[in-house]
Amino acid sequence: MSLLNKLIYFSKKATVSPDKHVVTTDTPRDWERFYRNRWQFDKVVRSTHGVNCTGSCSWQIFVKNGLVTWELQSTDYPETRPDLPNHEPRGCPRGASYSWYLYSANRVKYPMIRGALAKAYRKAKKIHNDPVVAWESMMDDPVTRNEYVSQRGLGGLIRLDWEEAQEIIAAANIYTIKKYGPDRLAGFTPIPAMSMVSYSSGTRYLSLLGGTILSFYDFYCDLPPSSPQTWGEQTDVPESADWYNSSFLMLWGSNVPVTRTPDAPFYTQVRYKGTKTINISPDFNEAAKFADLWIKPKQGTDAAVGMAMGHVILKEFYLDKKTPYFEKYVKQYSDLPFLVKVEEKNGRFVAGRVVRASDMDAKYATEENADWKPLLFDEKSKELVIPNGTIGSRWDKSQKWNLEMVNFKTGEEISPQLSFADNFDEVKEVAFPYFGGNDYKHEYFNASKHDEIVLRKIPVRKSPDGKFMYCTVYDLTIANYGLSLGLPGEAPSPEYSEDALYTPAWQEKITGVPASHIISTARQFAENAEKTEGKSMIIIGCGVNQWYHTDMIYRSAINMLVFCGCIGKSGGGWSHYVGQEKLRPQTGWTPLAFGLDWQRPPRHMNATSYFYMHTNQWRYEKVGLSELLSPLADKEKWNMMSVIDCNVKSERMGWLPSSPQLNDNPIKLGYQAAEQGKDVKTFITEKLKNKELSIASEDPDDPKNFPRNMFIWRSNLLASSAKGMEYFMKHLLGAQNSVMGADLKANGKQLPQEVKWHNEAPEGKLDLLVTLDFRMSTSALHSDIILPAATWYEKNDLSTTDLHPFIHPFSNAVDPVWEARTDWNIFKGLAKKVSELSPGHLGVERDVVLQPMQHDSPMELSETAYAKDWKVDNLELKPGKNMSDIIEVIRDYPNTYERFTSLGPLMEQLGNGGKGISWDTKEEVALLKKLNLSSTIGHKSNGRALIETDIHAAEMILTLAPETNGKVAVKAWKALEKITGRKHSHLAA
Repeated sequence: MSLLNKLIYFSKKATVSPDKHVVTTDTPRDWERFYRNRWQFDKVVRSTHGVNCTGSCSWQIFVKNGLVTWELQSTDYPETRPDLPNHEPRGCPRGASYSWYLYSANRVKYPMIRGALAKAYRKAKKIHNDPVVAWESMMDDPVTRNEYVSQRGLGGLIRLDWEEAQEIIAAANIYTIKKYGPDRLAGFTPIPAMSMVSYSSGTRYLSLLGGTILSFYDFYCDLPPSSPQTWGEQTDVPESADWYNSSFLMLWGSNVPVTRTPDAPFYTQVRYKGTKTINISPDFNEAAKFADLWIKPKQGTDAAVGMAMGHVILKEFYLDKKTPYFEKYVKQYSDLPFLVKVEEKNGRFVAGRVVRASDMDAKYATEENADWKPLLFDEKSKELVIPNGTIGSRWDKSQKWNLEMVNFKTGEEISPQLSFADNFDEVKEVAFPYFGGNDYKHEYFNASKHDEIVLRKIPVRKSPDGKFMYCTVYDLTIANYGLSLGLPGEAPSPEYSEDALYTPAWQEKITGVPASHIISTARQFAENAEKTEGKSMIIIGCGVNQWYHTDMIYRSAINMLVFCGCIGKSGGGWSHYVGQEKLRPQTGWTPLAFGLDWQRPPRHMNATSYFYMHTNQWRYEKVGLSELLSPLADKEKWNMMSVIDCNVKSERMGWLPSSPQLNDNPIKLGYQAAEQGKDVKTFITEKLKNKELSIASEDPDDPKNFPRNMFIWRSNLLASSAKGMEYFMKHLLGAQNSVMGADLKANGKQLPQEVKWHNEAPEGKLDLLVTLDFRMSTSALHSDIILPAATWYEKNDLSTTDLHPFIHPFSNAVDPVWEARTDWNIFKGLAKKVSELSPGHLGVERDVVLQPMQHDSPMELSETAYAKDWKVDNLELKPGKNMSDIIEVIRDYPNTYERFTSLGPLMEQLGNGGKGISWDTKEEVALLKKLNLSSTIGHKSNGRALIETDIHAAEMILTLAPETNGKVAVKAWKALEKITGRKHSHLAA
């Protein structure tokens, strides 16, 4: 026996059976008990993960002796129809390993505070017994304030008890509201769908106080701007099971097997039906190995691929031949037949705005909302007509907001004309911009040099009164894609092999993709859509959505889908997946999240503008508008303006929200209006007109316009979401930072026109930064107070996604460990502390809220063609028309806790709704009183349904939402019938 074997068997005693088949040893086997116990459990609890994962999978959580031991995928999903694969198994290794987080060394175990802040507050508290006065004394002393602000990110965190933590935060909030206004409070938390009760906990608290809720989807570049640009809507996409209905799948910048792991089976299995799969990605990713063809454009050049494919589709399926399905589809469901004015500008003809009913005074002089009813040319009547379904008909109570192909006025059937190529009055050379013109230079991207202004022949018709010329969107689109309509004197469409704009050869020079791949792929994509009536699908995602020019990339793909009649078709269309954005029971969640049961409207703010402004990134902005302008734009008009100037003007005109809103405390302004016997609209507009008041964004570096208190929860804002992290560190937090560049003035650059410049940029604008997390994240390390939050297995909540139709619950499999609390209990505790500390500082207050133009409301019909800035053009201020609406909201600060924990009266008085429709909810409120019992806290909320716990909150969402309550679904569809004039309520069955 070798020495090594002697060592192995040195201490082992073994008896071998005579047949030498059995070896008996005396080795201790107690260790096996540990292994067996490892897989024992006391209970199994259903839960999920709130991590912005589009999978939103259901998991079984196994608990032993009060500890989570492991998790396992749930496999009891409802079965699909016989010809469609089932949803399970859903899950991935990431979800299967989550339980380690509960007991990680990185877990935040108890409330923590920056030591310098604790010392300063406790010292002030000894002098001033009132916590609010104590905080005020600290804020009035710049040295004391700077002591803890300058320590952000440098450690020095000490343990804190919950009572003192809540007291400090509530005192800071009350002081800020009292001195500066409630809109100086802000909160950032993303993706409500991933844990909607936890999201609502903080936003309900902030909304009841009048604080600002910051957006997220746009801020970290998950929202494709192409969606609202094209449809006026945020993303709405098919679930993954619909991939199985497709017969041509194109994966474009979306690595489904890795980033959509639970849904990948639908992609891999549909190939066995014969579905063709194309992968467009610069890298050979996991999705590429499943593809029939891998197209690898140079990074960031995808728009050229899309334009060239569109060029092929339009030429072969619209110009070379007529495709009945495509023509029928685009006439009814696209804007291609709508009419656009052709106007002369700077010696050239250019495409102007859409032709509206208001342009035809003689025919539509009395038409309601005439400015918002665009026209078509009807082939049957040979007249300009208003079709059903325009935005004007949504709000005129005509019950004609539908896409029936009829004349809005007469009800007669219409057939919109797509092109005037055979029916024109004149042919005009219309100018189009080319953004990669002769002067285009870039160290990375290749260019195909052409003139930056391209002239194309367009067939036009004259209006009946001869005042203007017009053409169709279709004719403009054909010309914009570099194709010919065969008009007199017009050159034919270029060959695919020519380096002409938007040909396959043109894109090859830019992207490196062989022209033959573009031609064959576009042709097959369209042929499939023609034969299957739209079952060609593009799954598109983060790989292209994170580019600066994502809108161009996405719109090139969207155009392909519209040309081929795929949008809105099962198995076809636009399938954008980046984040867990689909909050299915939205109308049940909204009143909970924003306190709409007690007061309306809440304050919302787009985080992109908010952080760009308050982190002072605008002071360093190198991109000028001249670099972004179309070659057709009036450069003289725009060259003196900067990006921040455009943002300020947009806020002033009500196109964007503001936060803070005005350069004075909105509560003080509410009382001043009441004292003078004026309504707030008159009072505020007068002060704005007289320049006694201004939008806060006109001077964001004035201390009275700083954001003062900020909450971060369910997010690592600073490390994961912040765009320009070092500017956050320097200007918002006042922490150590690596901002190296000089500002505009130091570099001798042009300064903004609409924003007041301060030579010394402020540092450390926030008085208080609070983070709720179960991990010691970067945001937590830079916060003043850190509150330990419960993990996803320690609370009750709800999760939904766009990739499947199920609503998954979170369940508290175990109690929060250490001193952690659920988000709901944390903010409920803060609400209670605000109620305790408010008397003597805040009572029932009048808060003036500026509400910008609202989507899905009559405010959509605000301004028409030529928007003017009331301040610059010295116009009359019209709240809700040329500026934000001005609304007085009554806040009851001493009763914040009562309002937080009970369902308010507005659900019975005003009802509920969403997307521009509403319905009565008295029946649902009565049901909630039975489900959640009734409140007995105080006189103002006595008898109201309780929302004391996270389960109560979840019950409120599920009871009020049509997606989870059949009776409400019937009400919602009937409410929609009143606008469309069509029957919908049967869809609730």
